[in-house]
Amino acid sequence: MDAQILAAAQVRRRLVERAVEVLRIEADAVAALVARVDDAFVSACEIVLACRGRVVVSGMGKSGHVARKIAATLASTGTPAFFVHPADASHGDLGMITSDDVLLALSNSGTTDELLAIVPLVKRRGARLVAITGNPDSTLARLADAHLDATVEREACPLNLAPTASSTAMLAMGDALAVAVLDARGFSEEDFARSHPGGALGRLLLTQVADVMRTADDMPVIAADAPLSRAVLEITRKRMGMTAVLEGGKLAGIFTDGDLRRLLEHDRDIRSLKVGEVMTTSPSVIAPNALAAQAARMMEERRISQLLVVDTQGALCGALHIHDLLSAKVV
Repeated sequence: MDAQILAAAQVRRRLVERAVEVLRIEADAVAALVARVDDAFVSACEIVLACRGRVVVSGMGKSGHVARKIAATLASTGTPAFFVHPADASHGDLGMITSDDVLLALSNSGTTDELLAIVPLVKRRGARLVAITGNPDSTLARLADAHLDATVEREACPLNLAPTASSTAMLAMGDALAVAVLDARGFSEEDFARSHPGGALGRLLLTQVADVMRTADDMPVIAADAPLSRAVLEITRKRMGMTAVLEGGKLAGIFTDGDLRRLLEHDRDIRSLKVGEVMTTSPSVIAPNALAAQAARMMEERRISQLLVVDTQGALCGALHIHDLLSAKVV
């Protein structure tokens, strides 16, 4: 039994050691790229920025998988891009590439037959070529208008065969290209959200207060000269824990269930009180075109759960509860 326990412990230790070794090799491969961000990298960025069409990303095998991810990253960060399989390009898909496009070709060896078969045809059409390879002396590197060197000392695979460190380095170089171009374009969070309307970031950056606020009959409102008992009924009916208070048709304040509790704690006779006598006269407000995420931050900072929504003239146009933001998945 002791021998089995020892053997199992050795297996676990070996698994950890191998994993740590892989991560260190791949981290070193990426770190080595820093010294290669040079004039060639700048040229690649300038070619992409000047592209009037789309960036067509292509690669075979593992490089093809990396190419798909780079194409997706470019497309979601302001650079129209798509992936074309080089083998399919030789059988009709080459028609997707025009003279206004840029071909971003990925090949660790730089000698991938399927890519080399289409490169001359692509260049003949007038499209520019940017290559990412692990071999600066390769045919693909020499044909490129700009070559990005993603050479690695060795693969993380113990056989030094499976593309591991090389594909990681290639992916990192592609990300560097995409982000540098993003920055040069002045691509903003709002631009990113417009490409991701269904995601969490899209909700944070596109959802406005007007999209989620309560209006009309769903909004608790009462006149300042109304009896306090009616304000309590309004709070109960609308289930927002507060009611807006109007005087002369204009927003005068807010009365919350917290205000009511504080009145009761001081043993005040609430039967004769008017809402205007006990309301909070400077309620927290927000504009309808403000981002819902901003409303969430205000609530958190001020430790409140409701906001009144006013237009540019200061007129009440809505009310917002933290539950409305939760329902919209803004928080």
